[in-house]
Amino acid sequence: MSNSMITLKREMKDDYNYNEAIKTLRTNIQFCGSNIKRIMLTSALPDEGKSDIAFALAQSLAQIGKRIIVIDADIRKSILVARYQLEQEIDGLSQYLSGQRVMEDIIYPTDTKGLDIIFAGPYSPNPAELLEEHLFGEMLDNLSEQYDYIVIDTPPMANLIDGAIVARYCDGAVMVIESGAISYHLEQKVKSQLDISGCRILGVVLNKVDIHAEGYYGKYGRYSKYGKYSRYSKYGKYGKYSKYGKYDAQEN
Repeated sequence: MSNSMITLKREMKDDYNYNEAIKTLRTNIQFCGSNIKRIMLTSALPDEGKSDIAFALAQSLAQIGKRIIVIDADIRKSILVARYQLEQEIDGLSQYLSGQRVMEDIIYPTDTKGLDIIFAGPYSPNPAELLEEHLFGEMLDNLSEQYDYIVIDTPPMANLIDGAIVARYCDGAVMVIESGAISYHLEQKVKSQLDISGCRILGVVLNKVDIHAEGYYGKYGRYSKYGKYSRYSKYGKYGKYSKYGKYDAQEN
């Protein structure tokens, strides 16, 4: 790996309850089994906080000595280079999948020990076709031999096929849902796409919880118990959820 180190200017939030929730998420991921190494984080729509949760999870895993690589698979509309205020020229996933770069060119070490990153790279007009190429699967196979976990940040799945393509190569998926903003039917659409892909749904993160309205202990609220597809609310483990009525948990 010859790339210069990337400084992650957006560090872990200095919020006790948020960090404890991320640690709980990390622990539950570990309890999913040693065969769960390729984990995708997805959402139905943009701006539900999926990327922040992905990086927080990756940093938390790195803090306990795991070797982690984050892959930004949003080739259509990546914002990570701008988010981390990177001024240097960055090679990324789209260039590797189109044969312009080799894998060593696109892996960047970060200032978090044990955490590396692959950026999305320049915009591609045909991201779905690139992700379907055999190179993507081969890349994940190679990375699985070098890292304890691969955390993949995918595009929102409500209207794009990209996330479903990535799911075929993953061991499990975590769905990030913005509290009170996304309909039950839209989440069912995303769940169906994941089911069809054969990717196991590890659980759900209920994000951006309004602590005044919901009575949670921190801004980002609770994280669901993994192994079940469920929604949490102030009413208890199951039952009412926002304005969308009842929701029954499903075993996976």
